[in-house]
Amino acid sequence: MTEETEGSGWFARMRVGLSQTSFRLSEGIAGIFSNRKLDEDALQELEDLLITSDLGVKTAAKLSASISETRFGKDVSPNEILAALADEVAAILGPVAKPLAVDPKHRPHIILVMGVNGSGKTTTIGKLAKRFKEDGNSVMLAAGDTFRAAAIEQLKIWGERTGCSVVASEQGADAASLAFDAIERARSDNVDVLLIDTAGRLQNREDLMQQLRKVMRVISKQDETAPHDTLLVLDATTGQNAHSQVETFQKMCDVTGLVVTKLDGSARGGVLVSLAERYVLPVHGIGVGEGEDDLRPFEAIAFARSLVGLSK
Repeated sequence: MTEETEGSGWFARMRVGLSQTSFRLSEGIAGIFSNRKLDEDALQELEDLLITSDLGVKTAAKLSASISETRFGKDVSPNEILAALADEVAAILGPVAKPLAVDPKHRPHIILVMGVNGSGKTTTIGKLAKRFKEDGNSVMLAAGDTFRAAAIEQLKIWGERTGCSVVASEQGADAASLAFDAIERARSDNVDVLLIDTAGRLQNREDLMQQLRKVMRVISKQDETAPHDTLLVLDATTGQNAHSQVETFQKMCDVTGLVVTKLDGSARGGVLVSLAERYVLPVHGIGVGEGEDDLRPFEAIAFARSLVGLSK
């Protein structure tokens, strides 16, 4: 498979994952701008459409205002509006599209992965491990989701699949202690990257969030610069609920970057634009499936064009 073919396949799968949002946008814009000038009423309809497509009130207003600056009062076609919208969305997403990089100054480079139940944390860790290994790094995994036996077993399977060692304990063990042991072992084994899983937790459960803070305190006591990355994994099907997740985890754990998963079904991808506008947190990757290669670095232009239903 050539690189071009592979890339085209990835783009096609991302378009399918974003099809719910792109269909809503393309159909809505076609209905608004058929044989019509861009006037105040059309602008308001466009803004309402963007809001219902999960782009959020503030972002929808910004995008509508940007489009009206050069086109207000003019005859516009649906394709012209879609292309302009893609350009404006790409401009918002561009600054946050940053691949996750290993800093060789830290050994191990410690990455803590968190998120709510079912967001895809453990699978994301496995996919990241595969990528880091392919880049020539030695990688260790820590099964810090000690609440679920299935999560521990799942991480062990990813360890076997990717050739990474796994630090794990029994279900119900103290997650902070496991993180401590994992760092000690990663140091003794001279590992480049340590990926630490955490239990899924609802952002409105104060007790669970405090447990996560305990894990972070233990990590920082061993290395005051760690964790070097604190990743929040978000499920793309949750829509605007992702905002409350980012807000709470950011406040409690100083999130450094996002990974967006499940862009492979009923994804509400517009929320990623409003998240970028509001929080300006790096988006390190997006996932479109469960396979080893289904997590890729986030590309702003490709995502923006897929979101509005345009070809690459």
